[in-house]
Amino acid sequence: MRYTALVIGILTVILALWIMVGEQMSGASANAVVNAPVVTVRAPVAGTLRLPERQFGSRVSRGQMIASVQDTLVDRVRLYDLLMELRLEHAARLQIEETLEETQNLRQQLVDRAETFRMHRLQELETRLSHAEARLAILEDTDSPDGTVQQFPDTDGPNIVSATSRPRSLMLEDAREQVAVLEIALSAARQGVFLGDGYNDAPNSEQRVTELDSEINTLTTGVAEAQARHAAVEERISRERIRVNGLTGGEIAATVNGSFWEILEADGVTVQRGDPLVRLVDCDSALVTLSVTERVYNQLEIGQAAKFRLGGTSAVYDATISRLAGSGAETIYRNLAVAPSQRHLERFDVALIVPDLQSDTNANCMIGRTGRAFFDNRPLDWLRGIFG
Repeated sequence: MRYTALVIGILTVILALWIMVGEQMSGASANAVVNAPVVTVRAPVAGTLRLPERQFGSRVSRGQMIASVQDTLVDRVRLYDLLMELRLEHAARLQIEETLEETQNLRQQLVDRAETFRMHRLQELETRLSHAEARLAILEDTDSPDGTVQQFPDTDGPNIVSATSRPRSLMLEDAREQVAVLEIALSAARQGVFLGDGYNDAPNSEQRVTELDSEINTLTTGVAEAQARHAAVEERISRERIRVNGLTGGEIAATVNGSFWEILEADGVTVQRGDPLVRLVDCDSALVTLSVTERVYNQLEIGQAAKFRLGGTSAVYDATISRLAGSGAETIYRNLAVAPSQRHLERFDVALIVPDLQSDTNANCMIGRTGRAFFDNRPLDWLRGIFG
């Protein structure tokens, strides 16, 4: 019994020494802070700043209006010049279109007139040919004993010619020639070609239609060119309006999901382009910054797994080492919400990515909350899990 108590005492001492050494030798941070990048919102144009009433630390969503800048004195001279140019191009296009429409109407009238001429010309030739064939038939049926035929006076001319007598064979040849010539003229007319002494092969209306076709082609090209110029000016006006609207200003939307961290300008002041207006904390990019001793730091690697425990809670979050900045890492905190303390800078800086901390609605964006980070398993982790 005496040896049993001795063995139990020795084992108890060994277990106590193992726990103390394991707790002291395990890698852990002296402090850890929930941190996040700070986004500075700047004025897009010069103008008057308007800030809605909003409390520090209030949450904002991506795309939500947080401020507005208006410049009522923006230069619009170029826009007005382009609008006048557009009106001139529109007037020029209307003039060409009206001229084209009038020319097309005139052409249609000439086409109708040429068709009327063709129809009546065919009727004229058919009538003359019919009468010429009748005269030829009469001459062929006439049998004069003396071989002459009485020719009636010509009443078509300016002077009335007295009746004369001509040889029958000559009169018959003239009649046949007239029939043949009329047949040729009628055949050509049916094909759209009109024959006659001193005339062209087409009526004047048809010739004028050909000239108008050339003018219509030129005017059609002019309309297309005017439309292209009109469209080009409209495109330039659209770009100029975008530029003017951009210079005029407007609402400024939040670019991140986060909270108001700092207001740099007062409501109603005149700001210049690029002036910082407000700073927002990007809660979607929350991380944990901490410092460790040199011994622990030299054992760490980027991508190594770690544990983060938020102070005052029993929740332990899985983390990953994302940055090893070493000692004196003051410059990397210029764009972070929580600046490092002097003691922190005397140690070695480490940053952790904690995905569950970002997705946890109870802990998300709890900027400034402290805790501890651990890089090794400790003997009493099971007990901490029970008692929180």
